Amino acid sequence: MNYRHGFHAGNFADLLKHTALCELLRLLTAKDKKLFVLDTHAGAGGYDLAGSQARRTGEAEAGIGRLIAEPRTGMPDAVARYLAAVQAYDRKFGPAGGTLHRYPGSPRLIRAALRPGDRFIACERHPEEALKLKREFAGDRAVEVRQSDGYHAVKELLPPVERRALVLIDPPFEANDEFEVLTRAVRHGLRRFATGCYAIWYPIKDEAPVAGFLESLAGVKCLDMRLDLGPRTPEGKLAMCGLVVINPPWKFEEAMREALPWIAARLGDGVRPTFRVPALAAAPQA
Repeated sequence: MNYRHGFHAGNFADLLKHTALCELLRLLTAKDKKLFVLDTHAGAGGYDLAGSQARRTGEAEAGIGRLIAEPRTGMPDAVARYLAAVQAYDRKFGPAGGTLHRYPGSPRLIRAALRPGDRFIACERHPEEALKLKREFAGDRAVEVRQSDGYHAVKELLPPVERRALVLIDPPFEANDEFEVLTRAVRHGLRRFATGCYAIWYPIKDEAPVAGFLESLAGVKCLDMRLDLGPRTPEGKLAMCGLVVINPPWKFEEAMREALPWIAARLGDGVRPTFRVPALAAAPQA
């Protein structure tokens, strides 16, 4: 494994998945019942936007850099909450100053939303990234960090004793068979815990494997959201990605239909969001 999210932290893909993640956490923690959260591909936890990796790609400048500079007037609530979480992390762990220095990965956004009694397990397979993640949460008993295969954790940890869960699956997509492995993991998860909420990020480079993955969700209640940077994207750069949320909580779709077009409008000409709600049918056989 060679993937390092530090090169891509705060890019357009993070805007999609982290705005959605913050909104999912808000809605799921609104109920007075304990929640289990599993982050299968957690990464390093937090990222230095002034570091060599972020500076080499400049993706954060074209993503979170544009959003953070926007006035809050007229901003959708879901976007405002996401940006508040980003700034809170930066103030706590970054150097003082008006410029955004550090960006929170999904583990930090999850940790900030946890209540006493909620449980969180973050998995990261890459040894160096896992070590950084352990250092990020050193001494924090509310977070269990595992250097392990997050796909295996789906089978190992579901169903949770809490009977309520958010499972974030955000793979690096380095392997040629990643969509196949992902599809099997999601099927395992749904067989073991059909009522859980699953948020699954995926890149769109070739429509065929994407279509196969989405077809595997036939009969499952889900919302598929995409963010497309358009034809002006430089060759070799990711131009489109999606996020599927299975069993989304009430009012989540409404919030995202307001937030994503607003985000897209501020990323440049030609950027557009799309939404797809697959028709429900008979649940797939195990």
